[in-house]
Amino acid sequence: MEELYAKFVSEKISKTRWRPVPPGSLQTAETFATGSWDNEENHVSLWSIGDFGNPDSDGSLEGDHRLLCDIKHHGDVMDLQFFDQERIVAASSTGCVTIFLHHPNNQTLSVSQQWTTAHYHTGPGSPSYCSAPCTGVVCDNPEIVTVGEDGRINLFRADHKEAVRTIVWEVHFHPSNPDHLFTCSEDGSLWHWDASTDVPEKSSLFHQGGRTSTFLSHGINHQANAHQSLTSSWLSTDPAKDRIEITSLLPSRTLSVNTLDVLGPCLVCGTDAEAIYVTRQLFS
Repeated sequence: MEELYAKFVSEKISKTRWRPVPPGSLQTAETFATGSWDNEENHVSLWSIGDFGNPDSDGSLEGDHRLLCDIKHHGDVMDLQFFDQERIVAASSTGCVTIFLHHPNNQTLSVSQQWTTAHYHTGPGSPSYCSAPCTGVVCDNPEIVTVGEDGRINLFRADHKEAVRTIVWEVHFHPSNPDHLFTCSEDGSLWHWDASTDVPEKSSLFHQGGRTSTFLSHGINHQANAHQSLTSSWLSTDPAKDRIEITSLLPSRTLSVNTLDVLGPCLVCGTDAEAIYVTRQLFS
């Protein structure tokens, strides 16, 4: 195994990514990016490793990776991906998504594009507006897809100021029974996710009363321990609770289902089909 080189950088590192080599190139990776988190001031940085073990002009070893440049980043870096050879996409805990451009001539980074409210819990400008962390990003030039804690999946293009498309519009836990989750989406779906422990044994897919239900199960052990009654079904690692029933609440797909709310046995949702759907028998 080659010698392992370490450099102490005085900040917590949340993400590291190698810069991709040009297609067809035989060279090995030499440059990588890092993002930091949980610091008073966070950064996105570019580093070069040079030739490991070979002495440079002053006689020191070049294996000690060198900082090429860095730039301040607002919030924690939740994800980091190279968009191409010169651009890096960073996802922030503030809900912002930023494209940074590397200038190799003077070794600096600058902001090339930024979507400051890519992820949020309510509409920008409303009194209850609250940003939601952007938790993941994937790039396929010219497109960028992001996902956040607001339940949204956004499709961006580097040359567009707004999202090209947004998917999974709202996500609501039942206010008094959090084992039940409700989601609506741009594709016209309205789903009820049931992670309660009393989900019955049924076939994997069936139709009943105009509803379609699917069961997700990753284990066959259905013996529950007493202490797990205090643990959320969504967080439990016990196979007995790793079983979810997903029910489509609409009889057929419609245009985008934009909003929903649930209280007790009642649910209401609104759609782009200019229709409002209401049920008062969620659990019947």
